Amino acid sequence: MLKKAYFAGGCFWGIQKAFDSTKGVMNTSVGYSGGITKNPTSKEVYSKKTGHAETTQIDYDETKISYNELLTIFFKLHNPTELNMQGPDIGEQYRSAIFYTNKEQKLEVEKFIRQEQKKYTNKIVTQVEKFKEFFPADDYHQKYYKTHPGVC
Repeated sequence: MLKKAYFAGGCFWGIQKAFDSTKGVMNTSVGYSGGITKNPTSKEVYSKKTGHAETTQIDYDETKISYNELLTIFFKLHNPTELNMQGPDIGEQYRSAIFYTNKEQKLEVEKFIRQEQKKYTNKIVTQVEKFKEFFPADDYHQKYYKTHPGVC
């Protein structure tokens, strides 16, 4: 059965690239979640007025990969202790966030972060938010790593 996961952790191109090569992930799409603007453009998101984070939507087969395994991969892809940034990318659109779709995901994320915190000196600042909407980015941003090798 296909399920969805939504992760934000800096530039969505790198997150998408990693999950596209993950067994059990059937499809990914990049876009925006967690903000107030309906159907934002990338320019609007980069203006830092929408509240959205660059987010990767992951469609996965739960018989081949678990949500917990996705969380493990996600936490290896970014630094969950950096607030509103990842490396050189600065702004709330680059924040670390997990948008849960149901109570089970929320509980699993909270448990995962409690366990993961033991590995870090600094506090994990990953936001755990109820999923509301996902607005796909324009075609230019989808699978960007394929059209621009070496960027991610």
